[in-house]
Amino acid sequence: MTITSVELIAKERDRLLQRSTRVIGLGSTVIALACFSVPGVLDGTTYLATLPLFVVLAFSLFRLGINQSVVWVCLGMAAGLGILVVVQVPVGDPPGPAIGAALIPLAAGAIGSFAIVLTTAVSRIVILAVGFVVTVVLTELAIPGPFLVSMEGAAVVLGWILATVLGYWLSASIPRAARRIYSIGRAHRAERQASETEAQRRQGARLLHDTVLATLTLLAHSGVGVTVSAMQQQAGEDARLLRQLRLGGTPMPQSSGDYNLEPVEESALGTTLESVKQRFGRMGLEVSWHGTGQVLLPSEVLDAFLLALAECLENVRRHAGVTDAHVTITDDETTVRAMVTDAGVGFDLKDIDEARLGFKDSVVARLRDVGGNARLFSSPGAGTTVVLEVPK
Repeated sequence: MTITSVELIAKERDRLLQRSTRVIGLGSTVIALACFSVPGVLDGTTYLATLPLFVVLAFSLFRLGINQSVVWVCLGMAAGLGILVVVQVPVGDPPGPAIGAALIPLAAGAIGSFAIVLTTAVSRIVILAVGFVVTVVLTELAIPGPFLVSMEGAAVVLGWILATVLGYWLSASIPRAARRIYSIGRAHRAERQASETEAQRRQGARLLHDTVLATLTLLAHSGVGVTVSAMQQQAGEDARLLRQLRLGGTPMPQSSGDYNLEPVEESALGTTLESVKQRFGRMGLEVSWHGTGQVLLPSEVLDAFLLALAECLENVRRHAGVTDAHVTITDDETTVRAMVTDAGVGFDLKDIDEARLGFKDSVVARLRDVGGNARLFSSPGAGTTVVLEVPK
C-alpha cells in the first residue's frame, strides 16, 4: 500500500470514530437532560446551573464529529464532569434518590463516549484513563451507599469499557480490512494481467500460424503451385510483420492470413513510442514519457532506436526492482536522444560481466550500426540511467 493510501485510510478511520462518538454522545446527552428535567430529581437552582454545562457538552460533541482536535474532547469531558460536581453542591447535602437513574446516561454515555476517540494514541489513552477514574469517583460520591461500588457506578464502568472496546475495535479493524481489500485487488490485477498475457500469446500464435508458418510451409514444399514473385511478396510481408511485432505493435487481422500493417517508413517517433509504452504496460512496467512528441527518423534508424530503447526498458523490468521508468526524448538539428531512467537497485559498472552480451549487442552495437551511441550510468542503490543517441 502506498503512503497516500495509508493516509486516506487513517483519515476515514478517524472520521468514523468521530461520528460514532458524536452520535452516541449526543443521544446520551439528550437522554440525561431529559432525566434531569423530571421534577424532583434536582432542585430548580441546581437544574438551571447544569443547563449551560449541557450546552457546552453537546456543542463539544457536535464539533468533535467535524474536527478531531483533542481540545473538544477535553472541553466536553470537563463540561460533563462539571455537571457531576454541580449536582453534589452543597457538599454534604445528598441528591435525591432519583439522581442515580439520571447520572447513568450522563456518566456512562455522554462522557464515556469520548473513550471511542481516545484509543488511537498514547497521549489520548492517558486522557481516557484520567477521565474514567474521575467520572467513576464523582458518580460514587453523588450516590452514597453501603457498598464500595454502587449499581450505578458499575453501569458507568461498563459503559466506559464498551466505548473503549468499540473505539479500539474500529481503530484496528478498518486498516486490517483495507489491507485485505488491497491484497484482493492486487491478486485480481495479477490474474487479469496473466489472462491478458495468455490472450496475447494465443493471438501471437494464431498470427504466426496465418503468416510466417504458412510461408515456411510453402518453402518446405519448394513453393509448389506458387510463383516466385508471389513467394517474394509474401516473405516481404512476413518480414514487415515480424519487425512490427519486435517494436511492440499488435497488428489486427482483417481476415485469415491478411493483416493490416502500418509501414514503419511512414511512422513518426511519437506514434511508435506509444506502442512500446503499451507493450511494457501490459507486462507491468509503467513508462512515463517526457520531451519531444513527434520526431521523424529514417526507417533503419527508427528500428535500431526503438529496439535499443525496448531492450533498456526490458532490463529495467527484469533487474531494477521497480514498476515504473521514465523516458525523456530530446532532439536538436542532427541528433535524437532518449534518456531512460529508473530509481531501482542500480549496480556497480565494474561488476558487469564482459561475457554478457545483452546490453553490448542489443543496445550499443545496434545503435553504432546506424551511427548512434549509448552511455550507461549507475551505482548501487541510486538507480540507472541510459542515454541513447541516433542521428536524424
